[in-house]
Amino acid sequence: MTKKNNKLFYSIGETAKMFNVNVSLIRFWEKEFEIIKPKKNKKGNRLFTDKDIKNLGIIYNLVKERKYTLNGAKKKIKENKRNTLSNIEVINKLKNIRKFLNTLKEEL
Repeated sequence: MTKKNNKLFYSIGETAKMFNVNVSLIRFWEKEFEIIKPKKNKKGNRLFTDKDIKNLGIIYNLVKERKYTLNGAKKKIKENKRNTLSNIEVINKLKNIRKFLNTLKEEL
């Protein structure tokens, strides 16, 4: 997932780009997972909040990175969302440290 700006809402296209997935996958996850509840404007366009982005990050981590099935991911989220979120945050911090160290290594 790429870094997001400080906006109140993100379009479905921006959201899909953050996770490097198709818009259709975001729509599918919205239908499959109760924790994804984007607002909709008068035209019916989805507007994702930071909370939605964070929840999509959990789903992305479980399904794409840790290879959970959809049912397995739903169960994991239902059982222990807070712990799962903490694990994802630690993983992201470690990825950033690795990136920093690799950049530092290249400069030596």
